Amino acid sequence: MKSSDSNDDRLPIGETVVRRPAPRHGVASRQTKARRVSLPVLSVLALIVGLVTGLGAVVFRFLIGIIHNLAFQGTFSTTYDANVFGPTPPWGMGVILVPVIGGLIVVWLVRTFAPEARGHGVPEVIDAIFFKQGVIRPVVAVVKSLASALSIGTGASVGREGPIIQIGAALGSSLAQWTRLPTAQRIALLSAGAGAGIAATFNTPLGAVMFAVELMMPEISVATFIPVVIATGAATYVGRLAFGLHPAFMVPAASLPETDPFGVGTLALVVVLGLLCGLAAWAFIRGLAFAETFFDKLPFNAYVTNIIGMTLIGVLLYVLQTQTGHSFVDGTGYAAIQTVLQGALVSLPLLAILFLAKLFATTVSLGSGASGGVFAPSLFMGTTLGGAFGAVVALVFPDSGLSVMDSAMIGMASVNAGATGAALTAIIMVFEMTRDYNIIVPMIIAVAMSVGLRRLLMAENIYTVKLVPRGHRIPKDRHSNMFLIHPARELLDGAALFVNGAAPAGSAASQLSGDDMARPLVVTDGARIQGIITDPVQLLDLARHSPDACVGQLAHRRFIVAHEDSVMHDILKRMGRHGAEAVLVVDRRRGVPRAADVKGVIAKQQIADSVLASIQSTNA
Repeated sequence: MKSSDSNDDRLPIGETVVRRPAPRHGVASRQTKARRVSLPVLSVLALIVGLVTGLGAVVFRFLIGIIHNLAFQGTFSTTYDANVFGPTPPWGMGVILVPVIGGLIVVWLVRTFAPEARGHGVPEVIDAIFFKQGVIRPVVAVVKSLASALSIGTGASVGREGPIIQIGAALGSSLAQWTRLPTAQRIALLSAGAGAGIAATFNTPLGAVMFAVELMMPEISVATFIPVVIATGAATYVGRLAFGLHPAFMVPAASLPETDPFGVGTLALVVVLGLLCGLAAWAFIRGLAFAETFFDKLPFNAYVTNIIGMTLIGVLLYVLQTQTGHSFVDGTGYAAIQTVLQGALVSLPLLAILFLAKLFATTVSLGSGASGGVFAPSLFMGTTLGGAFGAVVALVFPDSGLSVMDSAMIGMASVNAGATGAALTAIIMVFEMTRDYNIIVPMIIAVAMSVGLRRLLMAENIYTVKLVPRGHRIPKDRHSNMFLIHPARELLDGAALFVNGAAPAGSAASQLSGDDMARPLVVTDGARIQGIITDPVQLLDLARHSPDACVGQLAHRRFIVAHEDSVMHDILKRMGRHGAEAVLVVDRRRGVPRAADVKGVIAKQQIADSVLASIQSTNA
């Protein structure tokens, strides 16, 4: 197709005029260099991201083990099982300094090389998706690995899933930048890397896919879903080669199927537990936001602030170690979760204390500058809160059938879902982590109660609340705009208005009525389509100043041609690709359309009005 300066009158359907707006510097200029790849190629890239992220998760876990053993035992070893309590550190009160020393190194790493590596990571990934076109600096993957391994290994009360999510996302984004993919495919690879990270961490491929769908992907289609599935599958495979096929937590009751469903009374108790978990999730979000604000406002530099926070953590670890025999809340806390799920920890006072201790430790750790995730802490809090609830039920309603272990698993999913807002992810992941299918129905009920109550108390989840002060609000719901599936003919508001391009402006303007001012004009040269006038007011202005000027000088060809049965989704993609201002709707499928084939014109303003009406009808 030739440019608008050409005299060529060919305008086949599916082609557009070629006069496009000049690209702006920065984002737009980067887009002009982008190269969209086919789905098979994108899938191969996703496979690479999944394999590399899986290897990254393996290295990350070994790194945590090395640092933990050095910090708490003074030995160099990669042997470390987070699900088992380690021996008592030989440092006595000196153990208080372990989180402090580790925290200072973390602050230096983050401040020097990658400030976005501070905190729990997932908010930065979400921010990159919605506000930075999927761009994450490659250095983030390295700094996040080191900083988070130091934080977790030296006792900060944070999880390892947030870091590996950010690491996987950074790997996906970096590969997409290196291969110069457009924004949509870059975000797809970023989401694939994030899902791969959590899959390799927890051995939960299904939950990882749901995590990406619920929290990461702004658009779900075959082109975005398949890369995520491939990456999570590949990462899970690598993780299983390194760590085995067993679930994240061993639950003995999983092999003992229930013979009867839970009774109505038990389900009522589950509703109460779900509401308590919703309150706990709200307290976690509020507490973390408060801690981050509080420590940021302290009149000290980042190093002194971190020393204050990590000293509090060190004291808490020392007190728990000396009074209970274990520190419980350091690092991921998986050992405590495993102990509760195996029925070895059922003490109501201790479970309640551990819930409060973990809430305090995690908010203080992240608020004072630690690097790590909130996913594992939310599982810990849910397990201990649920376990404590189960202990109360066992005392008050001994025949309810709701054990401490059942309540702990329900609480695990419910607090996590309430905090993250990812209900399906929590249900599926807890099932994959425990392999206990019997608990699914009460878990679904409790999760619904938890998410619903937390949403009533506050709209933001634990990831998006951090972005609000930046003015970055993330959509909480995904809506399918029904407007996009409508054919073009349904947007036409009447027959096309034609005007002869050779006619004087004054004569043509005199034939327009008031209603015609809101409709584009089709400028013709006999049977040939010369162009369109999107805003008829231009014709009135020309008639006022140069009534004898030809109408044709106002005609432009910044439009695309579409058949009346074409759906708006495809039309909008073509308009955006070619910088078109309007759509010429015709009833001819092939060849060069003529004036007699034109059914009408759809301008951008008309499209905007239709989209708004569709959204209003959906939310009504």
